[in-house]
Amino acid sequence: MSILEIILAFTTVFFGYFCFKFAIAVLRVQEAIEDSLDAIDQKYQSLSEILKIPVFFDSPEIKRIVEEIYEVRLSILYVAERLSNSVEIKEKIEEESEETEEVK
Repeated sequence: MSILEIILAFTTVFFGYFCFKFAIAVLRVQEAIEDSLDAIDQKYQSLSEILKIPVFFDSPEIKRIVEEIYEVRLSILYVAERLSNSVEIKEKIEEESEETEEVK
């Protein structure tokens, strides 16, 4: 075996090892994103349930809080869409903006 073949074999093993490490890191990040999206979906559902309850208090502060909750819900959808690039979430964003416009 020539020196060139030894160097080539060594670099192949070296880069193969780091490619494997990088692939494992990507899989871990993907799993963490999926877990985060599940948590975001649960919080989104609970916010949607809270926002279905009518507000019986006429205070401007309470109305402002409800509007902020709507904005937080839309922000949650935006983050989830950016993380997953899912067509289904884009449809949810459009539906929620229509609902928000109807409420106002």
